[in-house]
Amino acid sequence: MEALLFLVAIAAVIGLLIVPAVRRRRELRDNGGFPVRVAEPDRYGFVPPDRLDVRLPGPDRELVEALEETQRTQDWRPVARLLALTDDDPELRWQRVQSLAGAAAVELAHARTAPAAEGRPPAEHSALSLSKDAREPGAPVASRDARWLRDWRASSPRDAGCAQVYAQFLVWQALGDTGSADRRIILEEARDIAREASRLAPADPTSRIVELFAARAAGVRRADFEALWEEVRRRAPHHMGAHLVALPYWSAKGQGSREDAYAFAQRAAGEAPEGTLLPALPLFAVYDHLPEANMVSGLYRSAVVEQAVAGAQYALHHAPDDHPVAPHVRHLLLCFLVRGERYAEAMEQVRAVDGYVGAVPWVDGGDPAAEYAAYRALAVAGYESRGGDAAHTPPTH
Repeated sequence: MEALLFLVAIAAVIGLLIVPAVRRRRELRDNGGFPVRVAEPDRYGFVPPDRLDVRLPGPDRELVEALEETQRTQDWRPVARLLALTDDDPELRWQRVQSLAGAAAVELAHARTAPAAEGRPPAEHSALSLSKDAREPGAPVASRDARWLRDWRASSPRDAGCAQVYAQFLVWQALGDTGSADRRIILEEARDIAREASRLAPADPTSRIVELFAARAAGVRRADFEALWEEVRRRAPHHMGAHLVALPYWSAKGQGSREDAYAFAQRAAGEAPEGTLLPALPLFAVYDHLPEANMVSGLYRSAVVEQAVAGAQYALHHAPDDHPVAPHVRHLLLCFLVRGERYAEAMEQVRAVDGYVGAVPWVDGGDPAAEYAAYRALAVAGYESRGGDAAHTPPTH
């Protein structure tokens, strides 16, 4: 998710993903594997790459309608009304807060980098936090620069939902400008606003999860992070989104190790009641610790990976079909299934998530749509090489 601002160059995608994949396809074709004809994903009714939605991991029609109206008019009320009605499902509320904050971050990033149009100068690059308006008095305002979020915050300072979105937005801003000297200041501001949201809505775990995200990004001491994690667990012990936020802290890239991350994920999966997505958490721990050169298919047939994949499939099978965090699991599962050359199973996941790419692993690259489209094409090609066709695509499970 940290890559929502598209900070990684597309060259990395070509060098690390497309080239090895094309080489693999050529080898299989020469050995009677893939057909010479290039697979055509559009024959399956899949969404073209230029229409893939980078804002969301999966479908949420109500959120899309509210967000598009807000972004078109820069009026915060449509998203505020939607979030106010999203108070009975903590997982869905967390997902919508993440998506709204991410959409605002992407919108502002585009406004900053877009060339001047209609006599308007681009937004200031120094204004990392929307609470610190860097424009000169009387300067023109960009028509789509996430102004709606600033206005929402100014108009509704006691709206817990606004505070949650605003705090998460600040986290994305800080993570998107890793070289900024203001990063820690922005993260502390995010934590303060998340605590404020907790006071406004103490029963809602979303505020604590956003604070957890900010604390993780700031690299706080282990004791402080553990104390905050216990606050989250008391409110929502089986919240998949909360576990996805916490897991990277325990990883080798965070403040822990591979062993710490595996232990955290396995414990959560083992304690989870049926119907939650927590049995899929070990797959995310495995992903966080993949070696740099990781396109060798044998790696994805190891016992550790196969057990993690099986756990994710089990979680999806037993969780509600409309679980708001299920798309996150499906996207990562798709990646592992393609790399393990389990193409029919990969096609099941493509059918379930196609159209949306706002999830790991795609957002960890420079161009989420291109990353996803490449894997989708490989899934189709592999599926067809083993006798599959568009008329007999496997159903979603």
